Amino acid sequence: SDLGSQKERVVTEEEWLQKWEMGNIGFHKEQGHPLLQKYLDVLLNGRSGLRIFFPLCGKAVEMKWLADMGHSIVGVEISEQAVKEFFSEHSLPYCEEPVPEISGAKMFQSTSGNISLYCCSIYDLSSSVVGKFDGVWDRGGLVAVNPRDRQRYASLMINLVEKNSSYLLVTVSYDPNKHKGPPFYVPESEIQSLFG
Repeated sequence: SDLGSQKERVVTEEEWLQKWEMGNIGFHKEQGHPLLQKYLDVLLNGRSGLRIFFPLCGKAVEMKWLADMGHSIVGVEISEQAVKEFFSEHSLPYCEEPVPEISGAKMFQSTSGNISLYCCSIYDLSSSVVGKFDGVWDRGGLVAVNPRDRQRYASLMINLVEKNSSYLLVTVSYDPNKHKGPPFYVPESEIQSLFG
C-alpha cells in the first residue's frame, strides 16, 4: 500500500479531545481557507440559502462566514470545548439541547437558528437526524478519519448529500512513510474509489 505505516494508525476520540484540551490544534486556522474562497462558486453553483455540512468542524471560522451569506450551517464535532469556543469567539448567543436519537449527544444552535453544531461522533449521525445537504466543506474531515474508517465515512457523506450537491474536499499530499498522521495522506485513487 502507498499509505506506508499509516494504514494501521488509529487516533482515538480521547486523543482528539486531548488535543483540544491541550490547545494542540495546529489544524485550526484563524483565517478562512483560501481554497474555499477560490472555489466558493463551485460549492454554491449559483444557488442561495443552501444547507452546508461541515464534517469534524472544530471551530472553523468558515461556518460563520457562510452563515452570514445566508446559508444554513450544520457541523459535527466530538469536542464540546471546540463547539463552545466557536460560539464565544464569534460572540454568537446559542442554546444547547440533547439529541434524542443519539445517546449523550448535544446540539448547539445559534439563537438566529442558522448554525447548528452537533457534539457527538460523526458516525452517530444519519440523514434521519440531520437531514440532507446541498453542499459539504470537507477541509479536515477525511484527512482526520482513521484510514480503516474511510469507507464508513465516505458512505455516510454520500448518504447525507442531495443528488445535486457540491462536495469540496481538501487533502494533503506528502510521503506517508515520513509522517504518521493525522492529517492522513489520502491518495487520489482512493478518493476516486470512495466517492466515485
